Amino acid sequence: QVQLVDSGGGLVQAGGSLRLSCAASGLTFSTYIMGWFRQAPGKEREFVAADGGNGGSYADSVKGRFTISRDNAKNTVFLQMNGLKPEDTAVYYCAARHPTVPGSWTSRYQYAHWGQGTQVTVSS
Repeated sequence: QVQLVDSGGGLVQAGGSLRLSCAASGLTFSTYIMGWFRQAPGKEREFVAADGGNGGSYADSVKGRFTISRDNAKNTVFLQMNGLKPEDTAVYYCAARHPTVPGSWTSRYQYAHWGQGTQVTVSS
């Protein structure tokens, strides 16, 4: 079965950087659209970034600060987060969706597979 394992979260001061990783198994990784979402306490899970193999798509709130990338040889997707702000504090989840699933990459409902989440805390 498909398994996604998130890692790399932690506590960082505002302005700092973190790199999240998501190791995937049980799927033809190179064909899948891989995304990152986040959920802060009391808020809806929201789109952060996605990559379909031809470059990334980003939420306006992270554009210019976060970069999504993937290593198809290692079945891993990354999220490099620079210039972190306290409002970036959340549990971050990677997600995978089959390329034939219609709809926007930003919608969490089109992603069938999810990681367990990794906590990112940014102190001011």
